[in-house]
Parts: sequence; C-alpha cells; structure tokens
Amino acid sequence: MLSILFHDDDLVVIDKPPGLLVHRSILDRNETRFAVQLLRDQIGRRVIPAHRLDKGTSGVLVFAFDRDTAAALGAQFETREVGKRYLAVVRGWPDAEGMIEHPLKIVRDEYEMQVDALTPPQEARTGYRRLATIELPIPDDRHPSSRYALVELAPETGRRHQIRRHLKHISHPVIGDATYGKGRHNRMFGEQFGCRRLLLHCAAMSLRHPRSGLPIELVAPLQGEFRQLVERFGWQT
Repeated sequence: MLSILFHDDDLVVIDKPPGLLVHRSILDRNETRFAVQLLRDQIGRRVIPAHRLDKGTSGVLVFAFDRDTAAALGAQFETREVGKRYLAVVRGWPDAEGMIEHPLKIVRDEYEMQVDALTPPQEARTGYRRLATIELPIPDDRHPSSRYALVELAPETGRRHQIRRHLKHISHPVIGDATYGKGRHNRMFGEQFGCRRLLLHCAAMSLRHPRSGLPIELVAPLQGEFRQLVERFGWQT
C-alpha cells in the first residue's frame, strides 16, 4: 500500500517508493506496476500526476483528481513556484555549497534515453549543499580509501534527469545510478551495505493549493535502505 502524505478533495500526495514507475513507459515494457494504477486502486479515484519522478527516485509525488487541478499544479511547476528539496548520496566530497548552471539537452523517453541533438540545450540550475561526509577504508582506483557525501539539492528548473546529470557533470554522480553513475561504486554499495537502489530522494516540496491558494508543505522522511545507510554512516539529515 502506498504511503499517503496529503489527501483532500482536489489532490493526493504520496511517498513514492524506489523502483516504481509513475506511469506506463516504453522503457519498461514488461513492468506491470505503476504509481497511477496502484493509487487509483487504493483510493478508488482516477488520478493525474502533476509532475514526475524517475523510477529509481523515491519521495514526494503529487497527483490531481481532475484536469483543471492538474493544469493549475503544472503551471506552478512550469513557473518555478514549487520549492523542492532532494537528498542524495554521491561519490566524492563536493564543495560545501554551490550552484550548478549547466544547460541540458532534451532526453526523449520514447527513444530509450536518446538525446535530442537538434534542439538547443535548455537552461538548468541546481543548488546544492553538502550535509555530511564519510571516508571508507575501501580502495578506489589508485587511492587507498573511498569518499562519499550526503548532499541536499534544490533544483530551480525541472529538466529530465536534471539532478543526476548535473551531479555527473561536476564529477560527483549519485550512488546507485546505472545511467550516469559509476558501476564499481554502485556494486560496492550493494555488496558491502546491501543497498542496491538509486540514492536519490525527494524529501520535501512546497506549493500553493490550487483551489485555496494556501501554502502546503509536504515532507517524506527517508525510509528503507536509504535511511538504514544514513544511520549506519552516522549522518544527520
């Protein structure tokens, strides 16, 4: 059963677990479970996603009950009124804080992550802050140890895979990212810590209620493997 963070007559918000698609995609033709379908069956109402999270990403996911509400929520995302806070575990130790400003080319779902080479790159901005670090006595290439960090991210734009691509751009890819990350580190986290998921989580979101205009603060605490890893490393979020 999906964990519901907020529910009224206009919208419903869940804490999406990792490994769950928001809706049917050509990339996962054999997948039979989708957040849209599971939530519809759970609450007995048709739902429309107001935004998306990657399959491997967990956390705050907002749905509307009708198209007008979905459009109003979508407009907030489009005009960058929605505040978003993500948590990620990354390879290496990034700067204490910074802003990644790196334009991104459009990625098309239907062409198996093929980049649209004909369209100019889109503006993309992601703020970040390093929360905690750890150095493990596990060799990394020529180094006798491996470094990792817990990072808080605030994307100001909403490009596909923006956080994952931006962190790769600054050479601090997300652990568990099979597309933009490092397989050696991903495998090590699975073998050493039993953690085989993408370590990216939408922990909080702030928006205006589409009907009343009142602010809504949505929070999804870390769960499962991600939380266990953070606790094992002695990190505070």
